[in-house]
Amino acid sequence: MERIPITKEGYQALKKELENLKTVERPKNIEAIEIARAHGDLSENAEYDAAKERQSFIQGRINELEYKLANADVIDPSKLPKDKVVFGAIILLENVDTGEEVKYQLVGPDESDIDKGKISVTSPLGKGILGKVPGDEVTFQAPAGKRIYEIVEIL
Repeated sequence: MERIPITKEGYQALKKELENLKTVERPKNIEAIEIARAHGDLSENAEYDAAKERQSFIQGRINELEYKLANADVIDPSKLPKDKVVFGAIILLENVDTGEEVKYQLVGPDESDIDKGKISVTSPLGKGILGKVPGDEVTFQAPAGKRIYEIVEIL
């Protein structure tokens, strides 16, 4: 079985989403199906079709979250070495071309949020910096073109 690396915060966020789907969204959807059924002929009932489609989406997401949580490998970044870039590390990078510094945390795919400074270990940059040490340069292909970053510090 594949273990899925995740931070404690990411794990809690997935648990919260799962709980919301089970206790709020699914019961609301069941009620919508019952209301739509009460309108009569189901063969031409758009409300019923939409509610059933939503039910399928909710159940699919519940199954996906349950799988991810069951296979989660919760990693505490504070207990990891700071001599090289590993999952959970917070890294200060400098764009070699512009001198601009950026700070990212290396997280699992479900936690990535570039606006919050969290990049996935499966992203091009994430793959490129994994295992590197301060002073190393990383070249990767971004959507806007080739980028070169130097690892300044592992925080």
